[in-house]
Formats: sequence, structure tokens, C-alpha cells
Amino acid sequence: MNFDQGTPLDIFLNMLFDRYQAKVPAVKRITDAMIAQGIVREQHEIVNDHIAFRALGVPNLGIASFEKIFLHHGYTKRDHYYFEAKKLNAYWYAPPAERYPRIFMSELMVDELSPEVQSIIHRYTDHITTDPVDQLDLNDGEAIGEFFHRSLWQLPTRSDYLTLLNESEYAAWVIYNRYYLNHYTISVHALKDGYDTIQRFDDFVEGLGIKLNDAGGKIKVSADGLLKQSSTVAEMQEATFAEGDTMSIAGSYVEFAERLSLPQFSDVPAEALTAAQRREGFETTNADKIFESTYTEQTRS
Repeated sequence: MNFDQGTPLDIFLNMLFDRYQAKVPAVKRITDAMIAQGIVREQHEIVNDHIAFRALGVPNLGIASFEKIFLHHGYTKRDHYYFEAKKLNAYWYAPPAERYPRIFMSELMVDELSPEVQSIIHRYTDHITTDPVDQLDLNDGEAIGEFFHRSLWQLPTRSDYLTLLNESEYAAWVIYNRYYLNHYTISVHALKDGYDTIQRFDDFVEGLGIKLNDAGGKIKVSADGLLKQSSTVAEMQEATFAEGDTMSIAGSYVEFAERLSLPQFSDVPAEALTAAQRREGFETTNADKIFESTYTEQTRS
């Protein structure tokens, strides 16, 4: 992912990806291997299907706040998704031009959690009495890039983190990582023959010694069979909590997506298919298991 047009959107997307890549070693391992094996000549040839963010559904934060950034830069809000067991809402956003990634944005429905967990989350966020995005110059790409990595609330204690983790691993991830980029996604159908299906690309990634998320199976397939997704297991990071306590916790990961042709375009050769002729949007059943790339059951095994 590399945007070189110099627009505010290009600037903050590059800032996001640079910091994400620096903290997720699997990105460089996969990219370097792709270049070494001639799958791509350089990183910017990789098509980024989408990037994803997690947020807390509390006043002045969450999707209603966060989406303002992308709507301002020409993104269009599309389908809503609901994850009952995980207590999440989500939407995806279509980009203003094909060279930009889709956005997948989710938020935790905090008011559906236990009183104890709600109390912990509100203790960290109740001091935010106005929407922080409203204070941003949305035409300043660097300011937006810095905002994504700004500490909107104080560093959590290890005890609070573990209490959240016990009830909602999503909540624990967000309370520590905040708006940090959760993952980016390689469009495998855009790769050269031999690597252009999820199964073939998964084999390639596993051949690098990288573990894949096997929740619900390594390959998550939509009901119509036209969207296939897989992902690495989140990179572990040594986290320093309030009062100096440390612990190894889940960071971010890399996803892979294969979008097949819509039925009416099944006779179009793969190399001639346009993005509009492929399956669009997302799938709740797929995303539900992709979320678990940061979950303990995956990272500890």
C-alpha cells in the first residue's frame, strides 16, 4: 500500500500503513517473499482490498465519530453488519477511487456488556465530552495521521485489561491499542497465476512459517461462495501498562481476500474482470471469525 498523489487522504493512509508495517513483522516477511519469488516486483503493486479499525461505542467516540474522517475524503457508507455474540456493530465504506482500499469499521456495543466491564470502559472514556474528530482539520493529512495514534484515554492497568479480556477480547484490544490499524488486506485475486486464489496464497504464507487463523477453518467462505478470506494470527507485542506492569498481548495481523466474479460475469476471463464485476461488500459469518485473529485461542496455540 503506497499512495503518492500527495492528497490528505494519501498522506494519512501512508502514515497509518508505515506505523502498522513497522509493528507487524509478518507484513514485511510476506512482502519480501512475494518480491523474492517474483509474485510482485515491488510492494506498491499489491492491491489492498480493505483496512479495518476497531472502536468503542460510547458517546463522542465509535463509528459516528470515526467515520467523519473517511466520509470527508469521499468514502461512501455502505452495508451494516451485526455480530450478536461479540456485541459488535460494523459498516463498510466504499472508496472514492479504485486505487484506495475499502474501509471496514466496527464498534463494541458497550451498553450490552456487564456492569463491571461498562464501568471500566467508562472510567477511561467519560472524560471525553466532545467529539475529538470535530477538533481536527480534516484537510490536514498529517494531523489525521497523528490522530490515529494519539492517546485519547489513559493507559489501562493490567488488571483492567485482564478483566476486559475475560469478557470481551475485542474490548481489551481496543482499550490498549486504541485506533491503531487492526489489519490490512491483500487482494489475492489480483496476483499472478499460481498465487491468485486463497488456497494457493495460504499455502505460500504457511510455507514462510507464518501461522494462520483457523477459527471456523483457515478459509472463511461467504454463503454465496464468492468471497473467500483468511488471515494470519495477530503478532504478539510486549505491552507496558499503567504502573509499569508488562504483558505479552495481541497486536495486529494481515488478511487475505479473494473476490470471485459475479454470476453474470462468469464467462469473463479472470485477467479481464473489473472490480465492479467481482463480489463486493463483506460477509458477517466470515468477519466474525476473522475478528478472532487477535483472540487468545488463536494467539496462544
